[in-house]
Amino acid sequence: MSKGTKRLTTTVTAQTQCHEIRRYNKQAKQRRENMARQPYRQTTHRKDPVKQYKGAISKAQGKHFEDYIDLALRYYEQKGEAAIEKTPEPMRPTRDLGNGKFIAYYEKHAQADYKGTLKGGRTVLFDAKYTADTRIDQSRVTREQAEQLDKYQRMGADCFIVAGLGHGDCYRVPWEVWKDMKALFGHKHATAEELEPYRLSVGRNGVLLLLD
Repeated sequence: MSKGTKRLTTTVTAQTQCHEIRRYNKQAKQRRENMARQPYRQTTHRKDPVKQYKGAISKAQGKHFEDYIDLALRYYEQKGEAAIEKTPEPMRPTRDLGNGKFIAYYEKHAQADYKGTLKGGRTVLFDAKYTADTRIDQSRVTREQAEQLDKYQRMGADCFIVAGLGHGDCYRVPWEVWKDMKALFGHKHATAEELEPYRLSVGRNGVLLLLD
C-alpha cells in the first residue's frame, strides 16, 4: 500500500470515528428524551430498562472514544513521533478447561490505560476516561491508578488524563490538574467550561491531536 493510500485510509477512518461519536451522542439524547416521555412502572422482579439502555449507550460511546484514541496513537507512531500501547487488562484464571482454554475474570483495574515513549526518550503515561455527561468526576481515576501516575510523574514522565465528554469534545488534562480539582475548581469534578484550556484539536485529516 502506498503512503498516499495509507494517509487517505487514516483520514477516512478518523473522520468516520469522529462522526460516529457525535452520531451516538445525538441518538442517545433523542432516545433519553423519548424514554422520559413514556410511563414506566418499576418492580422488584426486573431491572430498570432505562438504566440498562443508558448503560448500553454509554458503553458503546466509550468504545468509540477508545478507538478514537487508538487511531491517534497509530498516526503518531507512523510519523515516528511516539510508541504508545494500551495496557492489557489483568485477568485472574479461575478454572482450567484444558487445550489452552480457561475461565477467568478481569481483576480491578490498577494501571493507567496507556504507556509508552515519545521521540527523544521521554516516558508518557495516561488514562482515558469517558462520560456521557457534561462533567466528569475526579473519582473516575482509581486510587491504584493515581498512585501509579504519581510514581511515574515523580520520575519525570509526562502524565495526564484524556477525558471525553458527552458533547463530543476531548481534553488532555495534566495529572497535576486532575488530582487538584478541589483546589482549582472548588469541587471534585470538572465541567466542559473548566476543562476548556485543555481541549484537544482535531487535525485536517480527522485525527485527534493528542500529543501536539
